[in-house]
Amino acid sequence: MLNIKSIPAFNDNYIWLIENSDQRCAVVDPGDAAPVLAYLERHQLSLEAILITHHHNDHIGGVSELVRQFPNVDVVGPANEPIPTLTHAVDPGEQIELFDEVFLVLGLEGHTAGHIGYVGDGKLFCGDVLFSAGCGRVFEGTMEQMYTSLSKLAALPQETEVFCAHEYTASNVAFALAVEPDNAQLHKYRDEVNRLRAQNQPTLPTTIGREKWINPFLRTDQPSVMRSVANRTSQTDPLAIFTALREWKNEF
Repeated sequence: MLNIKSIPAFNDNYIWLIENSDQRCAVVDPGDAAPVLAYLERHQLSLEAILITHHHNDHIGGVSELVRQFPNVDVVGPANEPIPTLTHAVDPGEQIELFDEVFLVLGLEGHTAGHIGYVGDGKLFCGDVLFSAGCGRVFEGTMEQMYTSLSKLAALPQETEVFCAHEYTASNVAFALAVEPDNAQLHKYRDEVNRLRAQNQPTLPTTIGREKWINPFLRTDQPSVMRSVANRTSQTDPLAIFTALREWKNEF
């Protein structure tokens, strides 16, 4: 069983640190090297691998410095994105081994053209695709790709822990409540999120099961969600509902 720790970076990023039982570790999406190096030194850990989900600078900005400090580190990332430091390019459907656990590489296009995620040991590292109570913006891909990627994630086991890369939960919950003001689970979750943030605690990881109850982007087939975008689209298929939701969130 792997141990996961969050290393805060910038205003609202999380660099996830995956630790095994003998002082070896991996990090996911290190946008900044400094907090990672400080953590490794404080806990006397050796960095064996870096997992990258996509090419945005707040996810890869620290990689070159980490490689400088740990020249033998394995840098794993999406084969079809422009990431100069990769030592191990992976495509969707491939598997990687990390501290005796096998992780499957998922194709999660939409936010960027070649965005990937890693799922294994009951854990999902999904970068900027699924957030708690929200989802990533569609920058390079299409709405259809993003919807497909989220549908893949929704099909994972309910208890899968979701480690996304940003602390956006409070603002996402505000939007989700605008979409589903009568969702009792969401009201309960808002109170929990407010309590955690007041104590400066992360709201993550979340779980797939929880997100299916509270995340409007995973609830496009629910009458309550469909009603809330009825003034934005005349279509009722899930992709049209998702597109209307995402466009509403962009301006929210």
